[in-house]
Amino acid sequence: MGKRIIQQARGKGSSTYRVNKTVFKYRLQYPKNLSGEGVLLKIMDSGAHTCPIAKLKSAEGIFYVPAFKNMVEGQKVYFENGEVKEGNILKLKDIPVKTKVYCIESRPGDGGKYIKSGGTYATVSRVSEKEVAILMPSKKEKKFQINSRAIVGVVAGSGRTAKPVMKAGKKFYIKKTKSKLWPRTSAIKMNAIDHPFGSGRGKNPKSKIAKRNAPPGAKVGLIRPKRTGKKR
Repeated sequence: MGKRIIQQARGKGSSTYRVNKTVFKYRLQYPKNLSGEGVLLKIMDSGAHTCPIAKLKSAEGIFYVPAFKNMVEGQKVYFENGEVKEGNILKLKDIPVKTKVYCIESRPGDGGKYIKSGGTYATVSRVSEKEVAILMPSKKEKKFQINSRAIVGVVAGSGRTAKPVMKAGKKFYIKKTKSKLWPRTSAIKMNAIDHPFGSGRGKNPKSKIAKRNAPPGAKVGLIRPKRTGKKR
């Protein structure tokens, strides 16, 4: 008799596949209403994020944002009407062209949704009366409302991937912190009792299309493919 395959075990949510809640306790976004100035209380590390976290204090309270490059504790940052300087949170219409920004709001007041990964940044490309064009890290332009806010600067943690992971065990714990499965074993290399594609004798898993009402243990292969067959 076989045992439950990995997607069944992950779906159940046991302690093996459940993420540690404490690493996601900080919500990285700034308040809807900001004015005046704030101060950086602390730079914190987080296993759930690819960048350090900055703990900021303002008149509206304490909030957390991705730290910017060369940030120091005790540093003051300014909101809304401050100068164009690293760490300041400004409206896109007040930021000149070719300025590097991150943590950009999708809509005015949402606290920042875009560009939060370590070492990333976007560049202000064009400013018009109704919208601002931003050159994203993917080298594609995206348009935002002129009143959307962003943080001036570059996200810290750019050298995160420069140091190689020398041991498989370290890689395992890095992924486990974020509740990501690693290493991923190919289904066809498993035993027959562990997966429907197991043993690999006379099977071609790429041609298997899972039924839409199949249970998690049998729903493997091509899940709701848009097309099948050889491209011509």
